[in-house]
Amino acid sequence: MQQKSKLFLQALKYSIPRLGKCMQKQHLNHYNFADHYYNRIKLKKCHLTKCLQDKPTISELARNILSRSFSCKDFLPIQQENKDSLSENMDAFEKVRTKLETQPQEEYEIINAEVKHGGFVYYQEGCCLVRSKDEEADNDNYEVLFNLEELKLDQPFIDCIRVAPDEKYVAAKIRTEDSEASTCIVVKLSDQPVMEASFPNVSSFEWVKDEEEEDVLFYTFQRNLRCHDVYRATFGDNKRNERFYTEKDPSYFVFLYLTKDSRFLTINIMNKTTSEVWLIDGLSPWDPPVLIQKRIHGVLYYVEHRDDELYILTNVGEPTEFKLMRTAADTPAIMNWDLFFTMKRNTKVVDLDMFKDHCVLFLKHSNLLYVNVIGLADDSVRSLKDGKSVPMTIFHKTDSEDLQKKPLLVHVYGAYGMDLKMNFRPERRVLVDDGWILAYCHVRGGGELGLQWHADGRLTKKLNGLADLEACIKTLHGQGFSQPSLTALTAFSAGGVLVGALCNSNPELLRAVTLEAPFLDVLNTMMDTTLPLTLEELEEWGNPSSDEKHKNYIKRYCPYQNIKPQHYPSIHITAYENDERVPLKGIVSYTDKLKEAIMEHAKDTGEGYQAPNVVLDIQPGGNHVIEDSHKKITAQIKFLYEELGLDSTSVFENLKKYLKF
Repeated sequence: MQQKSKLFLQALKYSIPRLGKCMQKQHLNHYNFADHYYNRIKLKKCHLTKCLQDKPTISELARNILSRSFSCKDFLPIQQENKDSLSENMDAFEKVRTKLETQPQEEYEIINAEVKHGGFVYYQEGCCLVRSKDEEADNDNYEVLFNLEELKLDQPFIDCIRVAPDEKYVAAKIRTEDSEASTCIVVKLSDQPVMEASFPNVSSFEWVKDEEEEDVLFYTFQRNLRCHDVYRATFGDNKRNERFYTEKDPSYFVFLYLTKDSRFLTINIMNKTTSEVWLIDGLSPWDPPVLIQKRIHGVLYYVEHRDDELYILTNVGEPTEFKLMRTAADTPAIMNWDLFFTMKRNTKVVDLDMFKDHCVLFLKHSNLLYVNVIGLADDSVRSLKDGKSVPMTIFHKTDSEDLQKKPLLVHVYGAYGMDLKMNFRPERRVLVDDGWILAYCHVRGGGELGLQWHADGRLTKKLNGLADLEACIKTLHGQGFSQPSLTALTAFSAGGVLVGALCNSNPELLRAVTLEAPFLDVLNTMMDTTLPLTLEELEEWGNPSSDEKHKNYIKRYCPYQNIKPQHYPSIHITAYENDERVPLKGIVSYTDKLKEAIMEHAKDTGEGYQAPNVVLDIQPGGNHVIEDSHKKITAQIKFLYEELGLDSTSVFENLKKYLKF
């Protein structure tokens, strides 16, 4: 193995031009993106596929890794082309638009997992795992590989699919909407496909093929939301299933990633700020893994492989320099993460105005305006706080008049270095159609502007995110986007920290709030080490049990700790009965304390005071956030319209086109 490591783990020395060349070669511009999706549209059901790749991207290495949501900039070419060719290529968008406008709205369906491998596409159709030939993927001609109903689960869906290199087997991770628990099934592909094995509580999994042409499945086992064990298994006549790695530090979790060329499997051991990577030779998967770089606090790095060279992306060093890190076998060069992102962000793009009617591919009306200000200058809609320019993304109808009188729904997250989700949701489309303004505040603590943006909003800098959110809302109002009496704020999970904190500090900015599985009792949660994620999240929130500075700082912003008798906006909270990530107990305690404070304030104010409504909607099940819950969606929209005093007749009629009640 040492000799093989010498061969394949060669030192990588490359220049910025080479990186730029590589980026250009792999760039997906907006033209072939549109062509790609046009070819995937079916007349009966529109498969707006989330993923057609058989491997995750680097940003999917772990739950807290900086993900990059597609924006209109991602679809633009690196170099500006002449207007004639630009006009010709815009036909691709018109094809998509025509197809979408003729598609019955109630028949849209978003597929969560779809993988192209060899000459086949693997996906879920109804309650079955199926595959069809790539050229026949738009038809109903498919082969059923496995019926999910055999698992006796309530409304199961496929979360992830991996196909063995020679297509002898396919593995699929299956979940239900009311639980985070998952089952990985392995199906042997033949004239009569049959389930070969199933494994409970699988998190990540990948296939490799050893020197004897045998398929080996590597997978991680998750217990109580903690993922520490790695297994490998074979099937057929030579069945094996063995655990070969266990992470001892409870603050770390393990995730598997197969390099894009399928040459190496990486075992990524990481927490919120530190990572360690071990490499498994895809040709010798039974050999011991090779350590790339021992974990160093504060150092994150990720490994890719191409042409017998390792590409390593890390957060160490200045943006203009490279650092070398010693591995067990050799010395690969390191590319700085922030430099990579800065180059991506500063890539020259053509005028966005040309594409404003096409940037949001899945919204049908041409009178929608999409404004994405990340990485732009001059014409940006920004808020300024503490010398920081905080980006916002705004959606509204271009033909809207007097925006100050329109309802505004503000979205925020600001935690774990993750980008604020702006994916297509039917209810968001319906709100924009009904005249709403949707604003997304990319505050510090998120990942939109790189690792430093996250660092500036975690631990003893959490209040920066709150300051950003406050500044964003004030800027929106100041620039004529709605007013406090028509403004609502929404968030889920960790985003609830900033929303709850703002309700305590500046409740006059809002009329209503909707929260889903919100994190509201930071102090008590982070002091309870028996909870599954407390140790793992110390790097994000701090350790109030052992660090008095952290404890006192958390007390300054923790929503539960800072409830006081005052006027609050009306609040609708959706919680889940068996949620392991955000325990129901903390949400109930917050709700009870909030109601008591509101009642006390009402008594002091006297007769005629209109107290805000506080609604706690407890849903059954053990999932954390259920995006597609029709009951949740309708309850939240009903709440918003009632609290803002709006007529909801048309919005629910439009919503019925998307949601089948």
